[in-house]
Amino acid sequence: MRATHALFLLLLCLLTGGSAAADTAGASFRLDWTPAERIVIEKSRRKLTLVRVDHVVREFDIALGGNPVGPKLKSGDSRTPEGTYFVDFKNLYSNYYLSVRLSYPNSEDLARARKLGVDPGGNIMIHGMPNGVTWPYSGYVGRDWTDGCIAVSNAAMQEIWLAVRENTPVEILP
Repeated sequence: MRATHALFLLLLCLLTGGSAAADTAGASFRLDWTPAERIVIEKSRRKLTLVRVDHVVREFDIALGGNPVGPKLKSGDSRTPEGTYFVDFKNLYSNYYLSVRLSYPNSEDLARARKLGVDPGGNIMIHGMPNGVTWPYSGYVGRDWTDGCIAVSNAAMQEIWLAVRENTPVEILP
């Protein structure tokens, strides 16, 4: 399965050369793989937005941690963080269909956890569906099911994977 992911991404990049154009029935269609400049995640709207030069490039539906209201306080609280982070690693060999790791915890998260005397947790990702999913995709739609990560469909994850680079800023809003 992982080799299939790698092969798909490699072929897509090689065949498109960073962009793809096709002409069907006289209409032009162009995929733009110019990197997103930032990611904005709005927890209350359950939306992830790729932004370039203050214009929305794409918007995706998301699922959050099972306890989504408020910022992440500690490891195991099933909350999705709130704050400013950046993509610090792109993981092709994830337990989910592709993933990008966020730089959580930041200095504010660490200070809050220290004040509370708790472990802030970590390993917060934007990812697709679990590999070897045990129930139909429809079982994930419309519910918060992660341990604090941001989940999207596999198709959305392919687009996000191709549109972001390491160090892309990520803003997670309540």
